[in-house]
Amino acid sequence: MLSLPSLLSERVQAIAGIDPELRPATRPQFGHYQTNVALRLANAEGSKPRDVAARLVEQIDLADLCEPLEIAGPGFINLRIRTDVLARVATQVLTEPSSGISAADDPRTVVIDYSSPNVAKQMHVGHLRSTIIGDCFTRVLRAQGHTVIPQNHIGDWGRQFGMLVEQILEEGIDVSALDLPAAEALYQRANNHLKESEEFADRARERVVLLQAGDAPTRQLWQQLIDVSLAGFNATYKRMNVLLTNADLAGESMYNADLAVVAADLEDRGIAVVDDGALVVFVEGFTAPAIIRNAAGGFGYTCTDLAAVRHRVGDLHADRLIYVVGAPQAHHFEQVFAVARLAGYLPGTVSAEHVGFGQVLGADGKKFSTREGTAVTLNSLLDAAESEAVPAIALAAIKYADLSSGLQKDYTFDAERMVATTGDTGPYLQYAHARANQILRKAEAEGFAGDAVTVLAEPAEQQVALLLSRFGEVVAAVGETLQPHRLCGYLYELAGALSSFYEQCPVLKSDGDVRASRIALCEATRKVLATGLDLLGIEAPERM
Repeated sequence: MLSLPSLLSERVQAIAGIDPELRPATRPQFGHYQTNVALRLANAEGSKPRDVAARLVEQIDLADLCEPLEIAGPGFINLRIRTDVLARVATQVLTEPSSGISAADDPRTVVIDYSSPNVAKQMHVGHLRSTIIGDCFTRVLRAQGHTVIPQNHIGDWGRQFGMLVEQILEEGIDVSALDLPAAEALYQRANNHLKESEEFADRARERVVLLQAGDAPTRQLWQQLIDVSLAGFNATYKRMNVLLTNADLAGESMYNADLAVVAADLEDRGIAVVDDGALVVFVEGFTAPAIIRNAAGGFGYTCTDLAAVRHRVGDLHADRLIYVVGAPQAHHFEQVFAVARLAGYLPGTVSAEHVGFGQVLGADGKKFSTREGTAVTLNSLLDAAESEAVPAIALAAIKYADLSSGLQKDYTFDAERMVATTGDTGPYLQYAHARANQILRKAEAEGFAGDAVTVLAEPAEQQVALLLSRFGEVVAAVGETLQPHRLCGYLYELAGALSSFYEQCPVLKSDGDVRASRIALCEATRKVLATGLDLLGIEAPERM
């Protein structure tokens, strides 16, 4: 379903020849939308704006959608949508299973890399943002009919497993009996041991060689550490209402066998060269080369990420790659994508985007951390929010605070403010949904019903219907631009319009067709609020 704003823009642009840049009218007497297209054309032509506006009004055919167009002021054109058209669109939103979200014209296979915690470490505040943002992208793109393949690129390989396994053997630990906090404590003891004992460090290095060679006892302990970690991760994912499961795992270890293959391929084709003992790729526009294999023969993150791109495009058949990783990694991914393009792993038909995000700040405006300066665990943040509200509302507060500002911005974690049911918060949207439910329950109890929007005489009714017509367009924009704050802003505006509608247009105290129409408008709005909240990963409660 093409949204009304899109339809209006299309028709006006067909005559004007340029984007009309429609804007919602600031006052009801100006209609629903305004455009300054005549002023811009007049400036280019050297004509009088009102003359250009008169010419456009005569040529633009919107009789099936709008009342007669009006010219205002120096040459603005006002558009007022016919109330029967608004009513029809609101009814479509009510009756269509998609709530007005249009299926993508060109469905794609989208691989989204997000969350990516490290084995034997609890998820921290950075994983909070990656997980929430990636989950939102997954929901939005699936709603549009794209095939979305999440990839949870966990840190399950590397030198740290040598020290972990050695510490396990030295302490005689039953790894299967550990939980994730205990595994992290083990990690810290092993790391301290490594710093204090050269003999232990030697044993840890030897253990890494055994792990890489496939030594069975070493691999068994390594797998047990992964299993303990996954149990902890999955418990947190469930608590956070995110969609990730073990089926989405694609850790560093799965690319281990491909690293030498990628390095050889790049070297054989002359893309990578040996420089000062290391295998590197010099990429135009970058001051330092991309290191594929260091001088000691070790492969770094660049090689792993290249192997991942190769797999995601070649084996998963991705048309679009999205990496939800902290903003400081922007340069790394720019370089990885550039090398992947050079190598043909990332053809021109496949897009690759790094969606960076800012930091979570404490009340003091500084990076959110413990008194010791270490990253705050994700679960402790959830605990802090749940000390202010029940879990569903606490989670709504966290997710909305995360998604409603631009992703690249830092934001302050203020649990008390975030859980408020007034203002621009997640719980405010939940409250709007619950309030709509309350009215619908009362209507049902009194034997009133409404299955279509038919009467929209009041401006407050029209504003709600107008906003409902935009829902599909907003979701499509989020899918394209990966800016979830657009959806948050839309839902906040819709909740506010619903509140104004309640105040100005009695629902149950009205009569006949007006009452039936207003009940249907309430139901359509409740449906869009519920659908929109679900796209943000937020529960839409029936009561609050």
